[in-house]
Amino acid sequence: MGKTIIEKILSSHSGQDCQANDIVVAQVDFVMGQDGTSPLAIRAYNNMDGKELFDPEKVALVIDHSSPSPLEGVSALHTIMRNFAKQKGCRIYDIGEGVCHQLIPESGKVGPGSLVIGADSHTCTYGALNAFSTGVGSTDLAGGLISGKMWFKVPETVKFVCKGVLPKGVYAKDLILYLMGQVTADGCTYMAAEYTGEAISALSMEGRFTVANMAVEMGAKAGLMEADEKTFAWLKDYTDKEYTPVSPDADAAYARVLEYDLSDLEPQVAKPHTVDNVSPISEVLGTPIQQAVIGTCTNGRLEDLRIAASILAGKKINPDVRFIVAPASKKIYLDAIKEGIIQALVLAGAAVVTPGCGPCVGTHNGVPSDGETVISTANRNFKGRMGNRNAEIYLASPATVAASALTGVITDPREFVK
Repeated sequence: MGKTIIEKILSSHSGQDCQANDIVVAQVDFVMGQDGTSPLAIRAYNNMDGKELFDPEKVALVIDHSSPSPLEGVSALHTIMRNFAKQKGCRIYDIGEGVCHQLIPESGKVGPGSLVIGADSHTCTYGALNAFSTGVGSTDLAGGLISGKMWFKVPETVKFVCKGVLPKGVYAKDLILYLMGQVTADGCTYMAAEYTGEAISALSMEGRFTVANMAVEMGAKAGLMEADEKTFAWLKDYTDKEYTPVSPDADAAYARVLEYDLSDLEPQVAKPHTVDNVSPISEVLGTPIQQAVIGTCTNGRLEDLRIAASILAGKKINPDVRFIVAPASKKIYLDAIKEGIIQALVLAGAAVVTPGCGPCVGTHNGVPSDGETVISTANRNFKGRMGNRNAEIYLASPATVAASALTGVITDPREFVK
């Protein structure tokens, strides 16, 4: 019987001819931790009597969730990370560098066929590069830092066949929100999602990262795509390493095959307080907002900022709206400055904050007040996600967020897309 992408990657990294539901111990290619999880992993590492990292070149720590530190206690945690990285010789991305799930792909350390573990649930983002990347707990991460290995139950795979090409004004975020609403938040629990079809092929790499990023919101262990010319063109900007693409066999066994025609899709919005509470934008038009956020590991890339600027350039946001923009990395920030994107957003009324996760996770840089409504390009809208349980969060594409910031209510971006 043929194999899925994830069965092939775990077979090659474990030395076993494995299939779904087998238990394997696999060699990892890269290990990542961020500032919300790394201090716990370092404590576990010390409790395990860890001496050295399995390979310092394959380990990175990222300070992104509270960057720069908003609190004395957080500053102490950052010091733990900096000292550990210096002692062990691994890479640390300090304040201002950006979000881990943009920085690790930019590092050139991940590509087709890679196996990556990260102490952050959205590590599945790198599946857009044809890699098996997945989130693990801090204790598991500590074991990986020491051994360079991790045990897995080989996931079953759900294949998403996305037909058609997205209409004008509809984007990757709308696509994945629609799929979320269809399969629900636990529809792919401990499975791998394989995304394929014309709609996926037509997406830019930025759009593919958006889709892979939110696989975990379905409960999936990974969100995988095949590598193509776009994948390798993107990789060439960051690495000279040669990667071999991993494709599923024609007779691979899937738990389910789900087909969707997306050629007539309209913009989608996830309503409070769950990511799968999704509706077409027509059902929430006119909902007043007080804050709009563009950024996060889902939609803080250059394409996302460019889309927002195309809507807002030469205009002013609604005076009753706070508009926060967080580029996903320093590189993206600088590229956006060069293109005039940042100037256009700032002149429109945006507050541009340090590249990082702050507004999304509610540590700083945009905690809403009681009773306020936020529209965000983030990946989660649970109660308290942005730091206040008494606020409401809607999730949408950068275009929808920009259009809504302009009008002060949830707005269909197709009114402004040229």
